Amino acid sequence: MLRNKVFSIPAILLFISSILIVLFTDEFYNSIEIISIWVREYFGTFYLWLGLACVFFLLIIAFSKFGKIRLGKSPPEFDRLSWIAMLYSAGMGAGILLRAVQEPVYMYLNPPLETGSSKSLIALEYTFYQWGFTAWAFYGIFALIIAYAVFVRKEQVSLGSSLIQFKKLKYMPAGVNILTILTTVAGLVAAIGLGTTQIEGGISHLTGRPSGNLLLILALTFLICLLAFFSAWAGVEKGIKRISNWNIYTTLFILFCVLIIGDTTKIFTRFIESFYFYIMDFIPLSLAMGKFDPGKQFLTDWTYYYWAFWLAWAPFTGVFIARISKGRTIKEMILGVLLIPPIGSFFWFSVFGSSAFDIIDTTGTDPNLFNNVFTSVFIFFESLPFSGISNIIIILLLISFLVTSVDSAIFVLSMFSDRGNEEPAKKYRLIWAVLLFIFCEAIVILGNVKPESNVLTAMQKFLIISSLPFAILTALMMFFFLLQLFKEPVPKS
Repeated sequence: MLRNKVFSIPAILLFISSILIVLFTDEFYNSIEIISIWVREYFGTFYLWLGLACVFFLLIIAFSKFGKIRLGKSPPEFDRLSWIAMLYSAGMGAGILLRAVQEPVYMYLNPPLETGSSKSLIALEYTFYQWGFTAWAFYGIFALIIAYAVFVRKEQVSLGSSLIQFKKLKYMPAGVNILTILTTVAGLVAAIGLGTTQIEGGISHLTGRPSGNLLLILALTFLICLLAFFSAWAGVEKGIKRISNWNIYTTLFILFCVLIIGDTTKIFTRFIESFYFYIMDFIPLSLAMGKFDPGKQFLTDWTYYYWAFWLAWAPFTGVFIARISKGRTIKEMILGVLLIPPIGSFFWFSVFGSSAFDIIDTTGTDPNLFNNVFTSVFIFFESLPFSGISNIIIILLLISFLVTSVDSAIFVLSMFSDRGNEEPAKKYRLIWAVLLFIFCEAIVILGNVKPESNVLTAMQKFLIISSLPFAILTALMMFFFLLQLFKEPVPKS
């Protein structure tokens, strides 16, 4: 079962790391804090340039002759709505609930920029920036390279072996795959840690009990991993697709309810204006130029962390997007990934953010109540009708979003482990579900070891470290992929 080194090496490393983290929690926490400071000090600007480069790289490919290439000969396997639902659930998931209110309100109360616009527009514009084109460009790079390799060049579903340029280096394919698995797990564990902590915070807030119940968080982690395993076991069509569709329908229902209760005209006005400024300011925002530089401390606490998070998620999300995009053209896949989920996120943050601004300004609600990232969305709904039902739906939606992120990762990791099989053996799905559960529990314990620390702080530092080598690899992949495109004749659609 462990014959494949790409599976056995990272599996063994993760198992040993979990034990060491539990046994030496303080030492591990202090180590990642020191290393993360060094990474942000010397590579933060590189992250910004890389993000901008990824966006323009994808746009150039989409509108070039290569954009007409079809990924495979068969029609699309999934209808467009299911396709969007699956890529959105895998790519963002519970994060849009985690930050729906807290981030726009923080930006509103602490404007990162002074551009002459109102506080509300600045808050929404910068939130758009951190959840927008750049995040999905990181995903799109990997989706493009994998999809081209698998459906056009008929390679295996393996990040290392699918990059033909790396085959010239004896050990590069296995090394890339191992790095991919380790980075994927780091990003996934962060999402589970943050999501389960928010669910626990919501339950504690609704029941009037103190938050921070470690046993409840550990139990929620077990539940998420168990449900994700059953979904991954059922496969893309019968498991992942169905839960993803539920996520989107429920999210749209919540969005519509908040929209009609709030000031609809003001919400649409702020959305359109903020989106316009985001487009116009995209380049200086991306490079933190002039008046669009929020300062090193802000970049360190927010933007560098986000870029590291998206990069950590990019490998498995990109592979999963490639897996579900068979039959579409490169242009359709790129524009779908680069535009549809970001614009959907922009409108989501506009609805929740704008409504929260009005609650603060007109009702006298203490804005500090929205500071807690884990309870802010529940406090927000307490200001609206039917809050009891709304908060229960939010908890269920958080669970299902986390499940679709984890089941997608289990499926992709199993594909890597099963030598690129698009329908990996179920034994790998079981093993990865168990390993992810063990590592998640270890990280949750790490995040709760000190009263002043939490999962968000711990994983912020851990992700910045784990994503750095992959950031460097991303730049290399784009360069070599371009060389490969120009060396080969363009396949006919």
